Amino acid sequence: MIETFEEFVKRILALLFWFILLSPLIIFPILFLLVPIFGIDVTTVNEILTATIDPIKALKLVEELGLGPSSTFFKVVAFPGFTFAALVATITILYERKLIAKTQLRVGPLYAGRFEGFLQPIADLFKLLGKELIVPEKADKAFFWAAPILSLALGASLLAVIPLSPTIYIARSDFSLLIPFAIIGFSPLVVLIAAWASSNKFAFIGGLRALHQLAAYEIPMLISILGVVVLTGSFDLMEIVEAQKNMWFIIPQFLGAIIFYITILSELERVPFDLPEAETEIVSGWLTEYTGMHFGLLQLGVYIKFYVLALLFTLLFLGGWNGPAFLPPVVWLLTKLFFVISLIIFPRAVLPRLRLDQLIRIGWAWLIALSFINLFIAVIESSLGVI
Repeated sequence: MIETFEEFVKRILALLFWFILLSPLIIFPILFLLVPIFGIDVTTVNEILTATIDPIKALKLVEELGLGPSSTFFKVVAFPGFTFAALVATITILYERKLIAKTQLRVGPLYAGRFEGFLQPIADLFKLLGKELIVPEKADKAFFWAAPILSLALGASLLAVIPLSPTIYIARSDFSLLIPFAIIGFSPLVVLIAAWASSNKFAFIGGLRALHQLAAYEIPMLISILGVVVLTGSFDLMEIVEAQKNMWFIIPQFLGAIIFYITILSELERVPFDLPEAETEIVSGWLTEYTGMHFGLLQLGVYIKFYVLALLFTLLFLGGWNGPAFLPPVVWLLTKLFFVISLIIFPRAVLPRLRLDQLIRIGWAWLIALSFINLFIAVIESSLGVI
């Protein structure tokens, strides 16, 4: 078991040594035997070895294996899939810490990296990798280990049908707006599994709070997006974005955008809706017993969901990738996304936490009523031909 950072570094170096040693002896001969199956024109092991250090030959080999930038595998694993989402999540974590620090007249991360602590996420990653994975004695070990994996899997699956531009997407569906919310509906179950499996009273209280909170706010979240569906007559995110070429939906659906923004804060357990993780009350809520990369995987799953919800807000209400032609569509999308991420982060720096009764009342009484009013407004706007 790895217990210190030094042991982790030694283990990585040992793995690197064996990889370098065994690659010429085992890996490349196996590749040489397998490549004819894929119909690749490689005649010697030396050509495979050369391809690993020659970028042009390496790219050709990757394309012939069906793993190039246009392949589904690349889209799922790299861009616009998991790797890109994880990179955005990592940058968001650093940006959040710096933005909150500047807002509160503090410094924030500073020492990891010469410029404004920009290497702090890397330092945090190594810190988490070097920590011992502690499983409580009375925990349900199978579910305790499963919760971080399920959280990350749910976050990653949200990326499947969300486009970044007319040409950048993993898959397209006529119901691409509904699929992410169907997946998000499983989030309370993952939180409850993590809380119950921990066998800790603080974790269980946090899990129950999260269950109440997510149930109260997911209903108005779903109703708030129906206004956009009424205006466009489609559940396809591509068509919804195209319908905003002349006017962003945040103008006719301003109330719906506000409701959706508030429910995003609740779904992500952000201030002022951070009761499930209230540090001053219940330690860290349902995350209390998780350490090391268990905690890291849970956080990565949460921040990928953060990225997806901010992206959905951009696509639904801010025109998505629509913008002047002097910049590529994906640049406009990422610019708007940065603005939305800032809006989601900012309340943490300036707002206090709500009480549980206030949180429930806002969700069940106010937001549901306002979301139906917004839907009624959308029906009137649609009948008047606003869009």
